[in-house]
Amino acid sequence: MPYKKHQLDNNPPSVAVFNDGPFGRSMPIPEELQKRWDSAAEMTENGNPDDALEQLRSAWELSENDSQRSRTMRMAADVGTEMGASDEANRKKHWQKAYKNYSKALDLDSKNKDTRRNMNKLTSMMDENSITLGLGFQMFDEGNPTPLGLLAIFSSIALILASFKIATDFFTEDQGNPIVILNVEYVSADGVEVNGEIEIELYSDEAPMHVESFLMHTENFRYDLTEFHRVIDGFMIQGGDIENQKGGGGYAAQYYGWCNGQQATLEDCPDLEDWSIPYEHENGLKHTPGAIAAAHAGLNTDGSQFYIVPSDGSASHLDWVEGKDCSGKETPEKDDDGSCHTVFGYVIKGIEHVNSISEVEKEGDGQTPVNVVKLLSVQLKE
Repeated sequence: MPYKKHQLDNNPPSVAVFNDGPFGRSMPIPEELQKRWDSAAEMTENGNPDDALEQLRSAWELSENDSQRSRTMRMAADVGTEMGASDEANRKKHWQKAYKNYSKALDLDSKNKDTRRNMNKLTSMMDENSITLGLGFQMFDEGNPTPLGLLAIFSSIALILASFKIATDFFTEDQGNPIVILNVEYVSADGVEVNGEIEIELYSDEAPMHVESFLMHTENFRYDLTEFHRVIDGFMIQGGDIENQKGGGGYAAQYYGWCNGQQATLEDCPDLEDWSIPYEHENGLKHTPGAIAAAHAGLNTDGSQFYIVPSDGSASHLDWVEGKDCSGKETPEKDDDGSCHTVFGYVIKGIEHVNSISEVEKEGDGQTPVNVVKLLSVQLKE
């Protein structure tokens, strides 16, 4: 499908802008930072994206608060959007990276309407061109060592290091994450038997225990020939019950010090079926389309069960946000009770199968597929 150019929203280069500071006070933008933004915007408009990114790299270092960092990151996402428009051969890579940067900008300034507007336009453009979102954020991609002892003593140094790592991820490509392939078999809503593959990138840095457990179950073939037992259109598809297939079982692949949601020694938790994974939901990953997250029956009760959000899925109420009480327990009827769930990866290929599975014919409860949706195998991609 031909590319349709969309105008991106930025503050005009000539306009002086103020950013919100602590306690709602307006803070003037540093003059040199404004110059870098203006220069980057002009270079983008004139078709010099590489030079624009160089300006934004230096702008990141000059940014003094999250609002300014968010705008810098949004502008880099705008550059990536334009690069994808002009470089058709690499459009997918540019736009997926741009989407990640818009998401990170929203993490820094969730109320910014310009970022949300530009992100929505990019999403529409990606959909028009059949490009999956390929989400994910790797804040520690470059792996610069951070002494843990100094983090406790020199908190200001920790903040500087954190900002540097975010910037590194912002301007570089993600790499090194494991990718798994889910081979699925199902009967579509129009009665066609389908066999397909779903590729998922797992984010080891952001959710190390969840990813480790998932991969261990994969290596031991425990997910093979299981079911997606719970499917809700517009929400998610859930599977991974390696015990009884129907949603009442599943456990961590190794002992993480938690027994059915309570901290305990291994001696006090001898039954494998009681092993659980503690929460990692404060990792910054959100329930955007394609997210894979851990199902649970309460805080720190994560096991082998997981769910995947389709393209039209609305599951943001399961995200952790600052100040949210995540101790609420799930009920079979509704998942908006205040609990939080750990996202540990994103679909990078095959989201159409997630979408189709979410729309299969269900029993009267609206959640149980009439025809079994089978997870034939899960394999680590070489």
